Amino acid sequence: MGVYHGNDLRKITGGRKGRHVKVKRKYWMGRPPIETALGPQRVIVVRTRGGNLKAKVKFAEYANVTDPETGQSRKVRILRVIANPSSKDYDRRGIITRGALIETELGVARVTSRPGQDGVVNAVLVKE
Repeated sequence: MGVYHGNDLRKITGGRKGRHVKVKRKYWMGRPPIETALGPQRVIVVRTRGGNLKAKVKFAEYANVTDPETGQSRKVRILRVIANPSSKDYDRRGIITRGALIETELGVARVTSRPGQDGVVNAVLVKE
């Protein structure tokens, strides 16, 4: 189901708004956010504008973690979500977004990719 991102004229602001000149357009539509959670790996592929494909991680089990000192990256298992500073609700629910702190087999890491947009969880180890 799409989410309408246009002006719906329900809220009367400073000056009263008139009617739409145009009808609703498909390019005004959006989608609800994919909130990446911890679980068995599941990637959703959706068709986007121009016929392109976008991969969205619904559930993540692994992350590509880079050690900034050595520059080496490894695919490791995510153990738990420690914190998510983007939202108190996401923090409580354990949603993985860019900037979230996750505990991995190598240690604590900060997510650098956007799992709902990129289709992968990339992270960088954080010194404790």
